[in-house]
Amino acid sequence: MKTVVAVLTVVAAIVGLWYIACVPMNIKGVLDAAERAGEQVEPATARERREASALGLVAQNSFAIDRVWSVDRPRLPAPHQVVVELWQTTVMKKITSKRSLIYHAQVTLSATLLGFAIGTGLGILLAVGIVHSRVMDMSVMPWAIVSQTIPIIALAPMIIVVLYSIGVQGLLPKAIIAAYLSFFPVVVGMVKGLRSPDHMQLDLMKTYFASGNQVFWKLRLPSSMPYLFTSLKIGIAASLVGAIVGELPTGAVAGLGARLLAGSYYGQTVQIWSALFAAAILAALLVALLGLIERVLLGRMGVKA
Repeated sequence: MKTVVAVLTVVAAIVGLWYIACVPMNIKGVLDAAERAGEQVEPATARERREASALGLVAQNSFAIDRVWSVDRPRLPAPHQVVVELWQTTVMKKITSKRSLIYHAQVTLSATLLGFAIGTGLGILLAVGIVHSRVMDMSVMPWAIVSQTIPIIALAPMIIVVLYSIGVQGLLPKAIIAAYLSFFPVVVGMVKGLRSPDHMQLDLMKTYFASGNQVFWKLRLPSSMPYLFTSLKIGIAASLVGAIVGELPTGAVAGLGARLLAGSYYGQTVQIWSALFAAAILAALLVALLGLIERVLLGRMGVKA
C-alpha cells in the first residue's frame, strides 16, 4: 500500500506540473486565436506578443488561462487531451483501421520482437565466445563497446539505404536496427553472468572432474540467468526504440514511428504525444512480460529473482 501511495503521489505531482507547464507553453497560441475572434488582448499585436515573455502574457491576460488546456494544436497538450486521443485511437477504432494505435503498435511490435530475437541470439553467442576465448575478449569486446558510440539516428539511414540497394526491404531493415540496439546490453549482462561463479565453485567442479561443457551447462549458464534477464529487460526497450527509429527514414505508413512522423508533418502534437505514450505502454508491457517469465523460470530453477 505504501508503494502504491508513493507511486500515485509522484504521478499526481507530474500531472500537476504538466498542467501548469501548459499555461506558458500555449498562451501565445490562445491569444492569437482570441485576437482573430475580435477579443481584446494585451499586447495588441502578434509581433509584440512574440517578443513578450510567456509569464508576462499570462499575467496580462488572465481570462485566457482556462483555454490553454483545450487548444486544437497546442505546443504542449494537456494530459486529458492525450488520454482522450489514446481512448479514441484504441478503444474507439477497429484494430484493422489505419488510425488505430493498436494497428500501428502491432507493426512496430513485429519489428521489435524480430530485432530483439536477432540481437539476443547474437549477444549470447558473442558473450559465450568472449568468456571462453581470451582472444575474443581482447579483440571483439572493445569493438562492441565502440559500436554503441555511433548515434542510431545517424546509423539508421545508412543501414536502410544499404539494405534497400540490395533489395532488402520491409520488416528486416527495421529489425536489424532494433537488433543493433538490443544486442549490446545482452552481451554485457551475459558476460557478467557467465563470469559470476567464484573460484570455489569452479574448483569444486574440477574436483568432480567436470568437463568444460559440464561447467558451462551446470554452473556458468544457470548462474548467468539473473544477469541475462536484467539485460533482456533493457534490450527489449532498446529494441522498441530501434524499431521506431527504423521507421522514420523509410517514410513508413504504418507503425508508431510513422504515426510520430505524420503528427510532426501536420503539426498534430496531440497525436505525437499519444504515440509516445503508446510506445511507453508497449515497452512497459514487454518488460513486465519478461519479468513474469523471469520469476517463473528462476523459481523453477530455485534461484531468487
